[in-house]
Amino acid sequence: MQVTLWGTRGSLATPGPEMARYGGNTSCVGAVGREGTILVLDAGTGIRRLGATIPASLRRIDILLTHLHMDHIQGLGFFAPLYRPDIEVHIWGPASTALGLQARLMRYLSPPLFPVNLSELPCKLSFHEIASRDIDIGEFRVRSELVCHPGPTVGYRISEVDGGILTYLPDHEPALAALRFPSLPREWTSGAMLAAGADLLIHDGQYSAAEYHSHCGWGHSSLNHTLDFGTLTEVKQIVPFHHDPDHTDADLDRLLAEAIDTTQPDYQVTLGIECTVFEL
Repeated sequence: MQVTLWGTRGSLATPGPEMARYGGNTSCVGAVGREGTILVLDAGTGIRRLGATIPASLRRIDILLTHLHMDHIQGLGFFAPLYRPDIEVHIWGPASTALGLQARLMRYLSPPLFPVNLSELPCKLSFHEIASRDIDIGEFRVRSELVCHPGPTVGYRISEVDGGILTYLPDHEPALAALRFPSLPREWTSGAMLAAGADLLIHDGQYSAAEYHSHCGWGHSSLNHTLDFGTLTEVKQIVPFHHDPDHTDADLDRLLAEAIDTTQPDYQVTLGIECTVFEL
């Protein structure tokens, strides 16, 4: 499995020289299997660049949405495969509390918010509501579970037969507002069974330890909690993700160094940088 980071920021980040290394696009990750199946994890602004890499021969692509907050769907209308009549696009994700997945996305992809109605797109478009279940997409087995974040939100565990395991938890607060990561059994902790033993865990790390005190319950993690979660779940490598748009490259370097010094993880830690490629 090849995993590429196309957008690593949270909220409505604006790329600038202070974000030259880590990037300013919102959440989007691509995963390509050994047989060529392509999964798109979230549809933030990074999805536009991912779309430009889709081969003309591809006939199906699957988009796995974790939730329906704007920074995770705002790039959807700019995804080039949606405008190809020869391709199937399958969109998976949780419904909102008031509307189904398709109805919710139709409110975004329609005037006056967007010039093209969802129903007018030329691709063969299908919607699949998902919460906690296992599905097979090409050579991938995809497990989803509801996790702690405001509004219905799912995390994903993606695996190949005899291949690597990727866990994607970009918006997640497993510590549940505790200032110290709680010493709970792993199976009681939000998202932990999705992440257990993963080769690569992409996980929310929006706040510093000091910032988290005033953001408890917002649905995001401190970097310290992110690394403690990685220790709890015994992952092989973790990518702190969903960077705060107010954090510069220098801020991120400093905050990660402080978090590593405090938590002393025994696995590899790589801050999410746009266009980074991981081979699992």
